[in-house]
Amino acid sequence: MSNSHHQSPLSASQLQQRSLAAVWHPCTQMKQHETYPLVPIVSGQGVWLHDADGNRYLDAIASWWVNLFGHANPTINAAIRDQLEKIEHVMLAGFTHEPVVTLSERLKNLAPGALGHCFYASDGASAIEIALKMSFHYWLLRGQPQKNGFISLQNDYHGETLGALSVTDVAIFRETYAPLLRPCTHVPTPDWRYAAAGESPRDFALRAATALENHLAKHHAQTAALILEPLVQGAAGMGMYHPVYLQRAREICDRYQVHLIADEIAVGFGRTGTLFACNQADITPDFLCLSKGLSGGYLPLSVVMTTEPVYQAFYDDRTARAFLHSHSHTGNALACRAALASLDIFERDRIIESNQTKAAYLNKIAAPLASHPKVRNFRNCGMTWAFEVETDDNDFAARCFQAGLKQQILLRPLGKTVYFMPPYVINEPEMDLLVEGTLRVLDTF
Repeated sequence: MSNSHHQSPLSASQLQQRSLAAVWHPCTQMKQHETYPLVPIVSGQGVWLHDADGNRYLDAIASWWVNLFGHANPTINAAIRDQLEKIEHVMLAGFTHEPVVTLSERLKNLAPGALGHCFYASDGASAIEIALKMSFHYWLLRGQPQKNGFISLQNDYHGETLGALSVTDVAIFRETYAPLLRPCTHVPTPDWRYAAAGESPRDFALRAATALENHLAKHHAQTAALILEPLVQGAAGMGMYHPVYLQRAREICDRYQVHLIADEIAVGFGRTGTLFACNQADITPDFLCLSKGLSGGYLPLSVVMTTEPVYQAFYDDRTARAFLHSHSHTGNALACRAALASLDIFERDRIIESNQTKAAYLNKIAAPLASHPKVRNFRNCGMTWAFEVETDDNDFAARCFQAGLKQQILLRPLGKTVYFMPPYVINEPEMDLLVEGTLRVLDTF
């Protein structure tokens, strides 16, 4: 007989055992779960996740950087319930629906510059694939097929499908699949952790921009686009850099006729302190890729926004000149309604402004972390914090995660970089708990 979901809830050990037997978990060496048990989550509320044993954990990383307004948010829940009674999904080829139209219009009004023409997919890596294909196809349609190469920043991460991985520069993800990937040049990162002694973040960013300029001066004729993560390089350990790099990159790409693709999948929707990271440099990319927080972290949804000239290049009587790319769940109505509800919360609760107050408070109470003897490079950008821990423990990330759970906090370090990207609904007592718990975690190393 099949297991009905009306039976009594599964125990923690039942969930763990059955998951290990049936589920291949992402970004995980499954054998490690012989040592470190899975955490079976049964519910969430606000910043809190609740497990099957009745423990709770402060979701300090927003469940892989996606959750903006807390778990089981009543506004987003109500919007999805309302949409469920109307239409859950209809294909977007030959059809349209109100949630996708309204969302596209609102994104067009919010995005920098004249970005419109929203092309939807389900996840960040898929958005990157779309932007890369669109850029290449644009140059092909313009009679420049030789412009088919891409460049990205050293240490950039753009996802793990083959095109996205080709422009990623994080060895642990890339090396195994190198034979499957297209070549890509990685230009020096502006991440100020690499600056020379006494060199300011701004000066270092300008030096990195000069390296970009030197590369494009030689190779622009073969280059379709520069893709980058604006302001914060996520998977590389939250590397942060000065907005002047984005200004210079936009100028250089314009001069050499190379597209600029802004991968704001992790940093969009307020994570850097402005709605979009590109706002801080007052630039408009040719392609803006969004996901994660786009639906408030609720449902798989991503979008590529682009400009009128790119859109017009494909607009033709001939089907072969169309952008013949699709995903079954493109523009999913439920996901679009979640995104619209999320945008409503931004407006109603003046989230960007309230986040400034929260960030200032967390920075103030984090002074003991910043000055901790084991902590290096304590840094903050909007609602993102990070620091390196000086330790010889090669199992640091896994042990830090376990130690965090004992302090009621979900931390998932990137190597020896600990970071906070909490949901925006976090309050002052919860921030106190986060900092105090993290200090106790550090004392175990």
